[in-house]
Amino acid sequence: MFEEGAAMQAKRIIPCLDVDDGRVVKGVKFQDLQDAGDPVELARLYNREGADELTFLDIGASYKSRATLLEVVRQVAAEVFIPLCVGGGIRRVEDMREAMNAGADKVSVCTSALQNPDLISDMARSYGSQCVVLSIDAKQVEKDARGKPRWHAFSHGGRTDTGIDAIAWAVQAVKLGAGEILLNSIDADGTGAGYDLPLIRTILDAVPVPVIASGGAGTLEQIAQVLLPPEQGSEDWGNADAALVASLLHFGKRRIPEIKRYVESKGVCVRW
Repeated sequence: MFEEGAAMQAKRIIPCLDVDDGRVVKGVKFQDLQDAGDPVELARLYNREGADELTFLDIGASYKSRATLLEVVRQVAAEVFIPLCVGGGIRRVEDMREAMNAGADKVSVCTSALQNPDLISDMARSYGSQCVVLSIDAKQVEKDARGKPRWHAFSHGGRTDTGIDAIAWAVQAVKLGAGEILLNSIDADGTGAGYDLPLIRTILDAVPVPVIASGGAGTLEQIAQVLLPPEQGSEDWGNADAALVASLLHFGKRRIPEIKRYVESKGVCVRW
């Protein structure tokens, strides 16, 4: 049984394009990257197929790679008409301004926000909370005394354990002005074994803003699970506001209309 009104909320399917040196790449648990195609061609395809948004992440995050990504965003923004989120290498409000001027509708920050939380407030004051996405690269590190999992927020592309509790960081960032959480499970990333549902539910319980689930999509059933609201007697639900999908799409295993038809058949409201 769904929560009252929950099934009526339209959930989003968002392709994620990790861009490095002008190409889309994808790995497993943030490692062993493989070429996955041209970002402009993939963006055109996903726009044509009915993606609700596109997320571009500059995984190189150097000035050169960010400049390359912004050129990609300019090309895409001139051709597609769905929201674009850009992240990677955004360290100042000026970097956000460049991304917005290139055609981004919102910007995500991860490492720079962990190093300087006030950046979130500065960005929200400049462009509004709706344009500020906090990207959290979370990894389970231990369990507490009651056996419940604990997650830390990692920085620098998942390479550095900050020691910061991921849940507490999400709460703090929303108070500072983040309008959305992009939640990346390092443990699940690229595995195709399914989203980290306990992590997603814990974050959702802690913050009042939309949460985008990322990492682990391998089957249509898993995508439906991460979007489904709570069901009595089952733990196979996530109730995320959106599902980020990468490998499943980039390598042609599934198509966006197929995903939407399936999740809709399971009771998830989607946009067409």
